[in-house]
Amino acid sequence: MTNPLTNQLSQLQEAFASEPYPDLATRLDRLKRLEKALKAHYPSLLDAMNEDFGGRSRLESLMADVLPLISEIAFVRRRLKKWIKPEKRKIDWLYQPAKARVVYQPLGVVGIMVPWNYPLQLALSPLISALAAGNRVFLKLSEWTPITNQALTTCLEEAFTADEVQIATGEKEVSQAFASLPFDHLLFTGSTAVGKHIQRAAADNLTPVTLELGGKSPALLDQDISLKKALDPLLFGKTLNAGQTCIAPDYLLCPEERLQEVTAYLKKRFAEFYSQLRINPDYTSLINSQHKKRLLGLLAEVEEQGCQVVKLNPSNEELDTTNKLALTLLINPDPQSQVMQEEIFGPLLPIITYQDFAEAIQFIRQRPRPLALYYLGDNPRHQRQLEYQTHSGGLAINETLLHVAQHDLPFGGVGASGMGQYHGREGFLTFSKAKGVFQRRLFNSTRLVYPPYGRWVHRLLERWFMR
Repeated sequence: MTNPLTNQLSQLQEAFASEPYPDLATRLDRLKRLEKALKAHYPSLLDAMNEDFGGRSRLESLMADVLPLISEIAFVRRRLKKWIKPEKRKIDWLYQPAKARVVYQPLGVVGIMVPWNYPLQLALSPLISALAAGNRVFLKLSEWTPITNQALTTCLEEAFTADEVQIATGEKEVSQAFASLPFDHLLFTGSTAVGKHIQRAAADNLTPVTLELGGKSPALLDQDISLKKALDPLLFGKTLNAGQTCIAPDYLLCPEERLQEVTAYLKKRFAEFYSQLRINPDYTSLINSQHKKRLLGLLAEVEEQGCQVVKLNPSNEELDTTNKLALTLLINPDPQSQVMQEEIFGPLLPIITYQDFAEAIQFIRQRPRPLALYYLGDNPRHQRQLEYQTHSGGLAINETLLHVAQHDLPFGGVGASGMGQYHGREGFLTFSKAKGVFQRRLFNSTRLVYPPYGRWVHRLLERWFMR
């Protein structure tokens, strides 16, 4: 069966073949056009995301989806001239006289599969990297954000021609067809379960993939830190976008003796963040009823198991007829429960108590490697332990989420939380081929070791290197 997306891909492939190495001016122009269109259309994009979510904080959309993109474009534009310059490399004395360099060459056509939770930022951030590297780009937008898709399509069609950037929308079948296309590179952001299917589909074409997945990102609270310093960032990271963030703190490891003060502080501080939930425009809704039903199922399971549940609903509002869900603390749920086995992706916060720091580290290390790890403490020795004795896509200390907004840091998972990375220079490198170039100069010294073998020069080389 013919893939209905093939014609769109062919248009991009033909355009790339006619310009396989766009110059610096062309790349900067594409980034400038994207910036101009984004600044012109961001109000309608904010409105669209609010409609798709049935209530999404305008400030959260601005801070998490729009402003990082404007900042990233500026960061990349300032450095792109340096990045695309060929790099000189050393030649071993044995092969002199010669020159060596690395040329960063565009891959071709890059496919980007966009999730629903940050439908603007997670579409355009990899787009920025791919365009900076000189590629053409094919975007597949999420079926769960149709209104945002329309607004984003209008924005991108204003910025780019159809032989620079193409867009696909549609349900699961379209996503499957998209992943099966022979891209030169494919980036997917989404769940670990779906990521496995994407990698299988890409394997038929030997398409290189970058998988930005997720998993259960732990937050580890230490003994020696004030709760305000530690838990305010935790609360912000867990409630931003209603917890629908791939790097949201998934669960909290808490010293056993601090449990009561932690739950009391979270309850008090949450009420100060959100005095009411139902009609509060600052408290974002879940994306749809299907996602809320899934989260309520996780909650029901641990309640049936006898887990202590603390619902943070300051005004005791009825939320059943909405897609909002109050932040809910789950105290020491069964480790085998679904809420402790799969990524939560919403406002449920398991709190797991521990007796000593070594036990907490072991808890983290026994589980699949997360996309993010958060250390909330002031102990330098414990900090170093987490830096060097645990694996995670990224580590943030006394903060949550904000490491992803640092354009000079790579972003990407490890193991179950993904493979590959992008943002800043790492994004440029991901979507480029670092091609080594060796160039002989003047006299060809290799002629000395041509056959027939066994001559004096061969014996001399062996004695010299094996001395």
